[in-house]
Amino acid sequence: MKVIIIGGGWSGCAAAITAKKAGAEVALYEKTDLLLGLGNVGGIFRNNGRYTAAEELINLGAGDLIRIMDANARHKNIDFPEHNHASLYDVSKVEPDVRKYLSDLGIEVNLIARAATVEMDNRRIKAIKLQDGSLIEGDVFIDTTGSTGAMDNCSKYGNGCVMCVLRCPTFGSRVSISAKAGAADLYSERVDGTPGAFSGSCEVPKDSLSDELIKELDEKGSVVLKIPPEDVNSDKLNIKVCQQYALQQFAENLVLLDTGHIKLMSPFYPIDKLRKIPGLEKVRFMDPYAGGKGNSIRYLAAAPRTNDLKVIGVDNLFCAGEKSGFFIGHTEAICTGSLTGHNAVRFAAKMPLLVLPNETVIGDIISYSNYRLTTENGNRIRHTFSGAEYFNRMKKIGLYSTDNGEIKDKIHRLGLSDIFDKKLV
Repeated sequence: MKVIIIGGGWSGCAAAITAKKAGAEVALYEKTDLLLGLGNVGGIFRNNGRYTAAEELINLGAGDLIRIMDANARHKNIDFPEHNHASLYDVSKVEPDVRKYLSDLGIEVNLIARAATVEMDNRRIKAIKLQDGSLIEGDVFIDTTGSTGAMDNCSKYGNGCVMCVLRCPTFGSRVSISAKAGAADLYSERVDGTPGAFSGSCEVPKDSLSDELIKELDEKGSVVLKIPPEDVNSDKLNIKVCQQYALQQFAENLVLLDTGHIKLMSPFYPIDKLRKIPGLEKVRFMDPYAGGKGNSIRYLAAAPRTNDLKVIGVDNLFCAGEKSGFFIGHTEAICTGSLTGHNAVRFAAKMPLLVLPNETVIGDIISYSNYRLTTENGNRIRHTFSGAEYFNRMKKIGLYSTDNGEIKDKIHRLGLSDIFDKKLV
């Protein structure tokens, strides 16, 4: 039994792990020279409801990547505006650890291996065809190609290619495998109806900050700086993907987070205005390099899917991460990836597919996001455990918890303890 995963971000890596644990031969194909994709410029986890989701993953038997993030955390249990008990992993160190972990499990990792198209047999994928012409056959396929870019989308719906960590000019544009297989892609909208959304933050080199700011960030993990009144731009809140940060506090203040580099919680920021802020007089951008003008555009290529994460209209294709819906964040990607890798093996083994119950936050966000697409303006809502609409839902229906014992007992009561850690074939 062979499972083929296209895309090596957090969701693709999570899918590879659970598919391997379930007993399949697993091969992962990633178009760049790094795993984790946007995870190389992320770093925030365990904040707000992501804590609950992380502990659910651990008790479901899919805590491998959470433990790697924990082991690489520069700061734990920190607070910043509207976010509590956050951890920040070191973006400079986490990718090699993930790559080694996958290799140690016996997962075949293929880098600089861009999937270009698919070969079909009616509604079934026979093989993916790589850019170099190679045909990769498998029994079941998982599309985790994400929804960021490609360059023409960033130009059409954003401010041009901003030279982000995905490096489309070097490694080629993202390809939607689900669309190539015949499924119609879904796209998110902004408030004004424009397709997609700007990525929610930029990164600056730590050593470009003042010594005083560096010292404060080393000690606290986060710093909040006041934006000069003449530079406050509340309209920018409506264009960014991360609705949990679309708050007036993030318009009037600049939030900096220490993730090894410094995460600047703004989709972009004119560098001449940025350097007006005390401590940032010598700052520059490192991702995206054109962060003074814009950021990458996301949420233009989700796949229609059922709550077991099987793509509708293609017999042997599953999806995860942003490919499976308008989800925000690494934890969310690991959640969907873990379920889809497990279900890919169930599918190939002709076993019933697993739908996580709504008593779990993971099952609930997967089903709720699908439901929300059927409602008015549902494609304008992005879903995250860490804030905005879905976190409010978590709190309202009693799913938010930071009690590890309570979370463990719930997963046990549902009969799901270590389900992703069990061999199926």
